[in-house]
Amino acid sequence: MCAAKVVPSDIEIAQSAHLLPIQRVAEQLGLDPETDLEMYGKYMAKINLDVLDRLKDRPNAKYVDVTAMTPTPLGEGKSTTLVGLGQAMKHIGKRGVITIRQPSQGPTFGIKGGAAGGGYSQVVPMENFNLHLTGDIHAISAAHNLIAAMIDNHLHHGNALNLDPHRIVWRRVLDLNDRALRNVVIGLGDKEDGVPRQTGFDITVASEIMAILALTTSMEDLRARLGRMVLAYDKDKKPVTAEDLKAAGAAAVLLRDAIKPTLMQTLENTPAIVHCGPFANIAHGNSSVLGDMIAVKCADYVFTESGFGADIGAEKFFDIKCRASGLRPNAAVLVVTIRALKAHTGKYKITPGKPLDAGLTSENVADVEVGASNMVRHLENMRKFGVNPVVAINVFSTDTEPEIQAIREIATAAGAVGVAVARHWADGGAGAAELAEMVVQACDQPNDFRFLYPVDWPIKRKIETIATEIYRADGVDYTPEAEKQIEMFEKNGFGGVPICMAKTHLSFTADPTLKGAPTGFRLPIREVRASVGAGFIYPLCGEMRTMPGLPKSPAAERVDLDDEGNVLGLF
Repeated sequence: MCAAKVVPSDIEIAQSAHLLPIQRVAEQLGLDPETDLEMYGKYMAKINLDVLDRLKDRPNAKYVDVTAMTPTPLGEGKSTTLVGLGQAMKHIGKRGVITIRQPSQGPTFGIKGGAAGGGYSQVVPMENFNLHLTGDIHAISAAHNLIAAMIDNHLHHGNALNLDPHRIVWRRVLDLNDRALRNVVIGLGDKEDGVPRQTGFDITVASEIMAILALTTSMEDLRARLGRMVLAYDKDKKPVTAEDLKAAGAAAVLLRDAIKPTLMQTLENTPAIVHCGPFANIAHGNSSVLGDMIAVKCADYVFTESGFGADIGAEKFFDIKCRASGLRPNAAVLVVTIRALKAHTGKYKITPGKPLDAGLTSENVADVEVGASNMVRHLENMRKFGVNPVVAINVFSTDTEPEIQAIREIATAAGAVGVAVARHWADGGAGAAELAEMVVQACDQPNDFRFLYPVDWPIKRKIETIATEIYRADGVDYTPEAEKQIEMFEKNGFGGVPICMAKTHLSFTADPTLKGAPTGFRLPIREVRASVGAGFIYPLCGEMRTMPGLPKSPAAERVDLDDEGNVLGLF
């Protein structure tokens, strides 16, 4: 077994860290603290978008996506691996920077916790990172809810746009888990209290404005995308946009600071660019295009992370984010854990908050070999995009050398250009140095990056390509409602965009209980929606909650302040 090491809690490690003034972190990127930064205290700063023009002649860094096998409900450590890789570059004499999503307060105070990494591979100050940061998510909430208020105000004052109250698709948002707000009736009271209608709340990171902010390339592009957002349909079933409502300009004003990425640092004082955190299901689940566009001009290697497993996050990174940015990846890191490989035998159930089955923490090479079918399929998919994959084994103290060796052999045979044992959680950047060397080698090899499909294909053909090529479904089944929606979107000219599949992250299929690498199934499409401003169509494969609820014992119960104002119990 791997030697166990006593590691303090994440917040204890973070609060004992030695942080550099953010100006010194900026200097590592070749940024001028006087002109390129807007300070938010000692350890955070916004990066002015003017740097894009000033640095445009610099060569691009190597660009690497950190993704994962199909995860368990516990997650497999992508964010921690991302941070560890960024730290490791310094250990091998390279300049690295990470670009990472800002977490929502919903998971932070719910069950998952934050997303700053873990152990000795974290973004700091972790309290700021996991809470308000520089206020971007609040700005998105304000812009989104301003538009919602203008819709209802428009109804109240005569409805000149002839909106159909039953076909208003723009709901309200809140960056907290609150199941009681999923479905609400507004406008109750007297005549001056508005027009009664049923609506609801989504969590802020599910807002289309969040997806837009993550994909935009400039303030001008942001303003245009906001104007294209479809808020409702009129009584003739024609789309009504934010531009039609004259709401897009005010929304853009509220986002004029949120469009700027935030510069932070890791525990080892290497740079981290934090920006956006779109839902990883109904949206694309990647940090911002602007953050990456800045990062690739400021380092030798840029590492970014895509949400969930590679069948969802990496596919969207390649087909949606890379189209928007124009950047092309040189390699990908597939994070795997022995625990998850065993779970993909289908023999074990993992429930957050409950003890793991003993079979997941005791040596069983046969289980690893069976569950590795999931890893193999993801590696095959990476190759379909022409990207060189490296496998990172995020090890736990219960993992054994025979199990690790089995992964090495299977992954290498399946096309991984390297397989590294990563101990960055316990050892920081030094624990990911072997992985960093392999990523450098993968980036130096020729690659032939390509998209899975052209955007001008019909909507159904794009959906079916993802379903059959990435998930290995035998085909796709559409409900009558989905058929009508696809027809309507193509009629309205919304079809020539990428597809953003919304399905469970726990399986290649739409059934979260089907583990490994299933075959012989069809993918059901219940509903199809359009994020016209963001620029993608998202088919729903089953029920998707856009406003989570809190567990019986939420993390919020354990968060507090001590007498000196220090945060306690965050993680």
